Amino acid sequence: MSAQEEFDCIVIGAGVQGSFTAYQLAQRRRRTLLLEQFVLPHTRGSSHGQTRIIRKAYEQDFYTQMMQECYELWAQLEKEAGVKLYRQTGLLVMGPEQSSNFQMFRNTLVKNKVPMVTLNHGNFSQHIPNMVLAAGDGAVVDVTAGVLYADRALKTVQEQFQKLGGILRDKERVTDIKPGAVITVTTSSHVYQAKSLVVTAGPWANRLLVHTGLNLPLEVLKINVCYWREKFPGSYNVERRFPCFLLTEGEESKEHIYGLPSNEYPGMMKICYHIGSGTDPDFRDQQTDRSDIDILQRFVSRSLPGLFPEPAVVESCMYTMTPDRHFILDHHPSYRNIVIGAGFSGNGTRSNLLVDVSTSLQTATMLLFHLCHDCHGFKFGPIVGKLLCELSQGDVPSYDLSPFRISRFLDKTKSAL
Repeated sequence: MSAQEEFDCIVIGAGVQGSFTAYQLAQRRRRTLLLEQFVLPHTRGSSHGQTRIIRKAYEQDFYTQMMQECYELWAQLEKEAGVKLYRQTGLLVMGPEQSSNFQMFRNTLVKNKVPMVTLNHGNFSQHIPNMVLAAGDGAVVDVTAGVLYADRALKTVQEQFQKLGGILRDKERVTDIKPGAVITVTTSSHVYQAKSLVVTAGPWANRLLVHTGLNLPLEVLKINVCYWREKFPGSYNVERRFPCFLLTEGEESKEHIYGLPSNEYPGMMKICYHIGSGTDPDFRDQQTDRSDIDILQRFVSRSLPGLFPEPAVVESCMYTMTPDRHFILDHHPSYRNIVIGAGFSGNGTRSNLLVDVSTSLQTATMLLFHLCHDCHGFKFGPIVGKLLCELSQGDVPSYDLSPFRISRFLDKTKSAL
């Protein structure tokens, strides 16, 4: 081990949330170290891939309101770096017209005055060619939505972090964390010290949290990322102004199905099911469940006649979920100078998890923990980074974080004892 290096803050995990948190800290002129266990760039976590949906269409007002500033922060990064990170396509939201989920999406758009278009069965095919709206379904378009170029965005924010004097080191797996007024972080090759620590460890979260005496109710899922070949090339690409889409629920499934126009692979559209099977992040490729692909095949056959109903390419990603599918953005339940952010992977139906949240540390630390997440969380990267930075620095957060408090899980745990 080399001699200990000292920093104002260490961030563990260089996914989108960790990278934006480090970037925000560096903007405040904090001497910041960003650590990543894998060689960058990599595909082992949740922030990889060329595209993500960016949208204001949500069931909850607080997400829609946070996204307003998030768009501005993405635009600032584009301008600062001189790199295009976003393309407006619109987002088509479909679902049973009388269902509560679809109604919440539509009502949130209306309430927050998001530019939108309402479609019906009479004009749907005119606006959305090569797609079939199911009987009884309603449809609205979030006009502001579009595609984020994810890999490019992640690389850009890391580069801007380094330009601000931040230090990024990959291939360093954290093996120990010793809390205290000064925190000691031991990796596979170095020992570091810092006044504060930010852990953005994605699916490996609880493996690091054990060093803090905390175990959060987090579930890691493997998601099959499927690409479907066009029968007639160009039918579903952005040049033809085909939008991203989200099906709130349907006859095939009770979970969201979402899709993006062809981009990564020419002539292939990305369509995924917003849930997967539980997995170990170090052995995710051994998980071979195809039930989600069967659901998608039925949906593609019914709704997208211009696609072959068998995925041409299947890749992997991981989600990390809280029981209610909402973020954790909060201080440690026992130590005010420990700050936790987690569960950025999904928004939707609750899953059933055994809640086990415990703490035993008696020393004061500052720990900021965050789980990076895909389709729900990636778009929030700039605002989550800002909020986690604010919490770690003792500032009043820019938004009401009451929906994201750990106490919602602690209360349930106590009542079960």
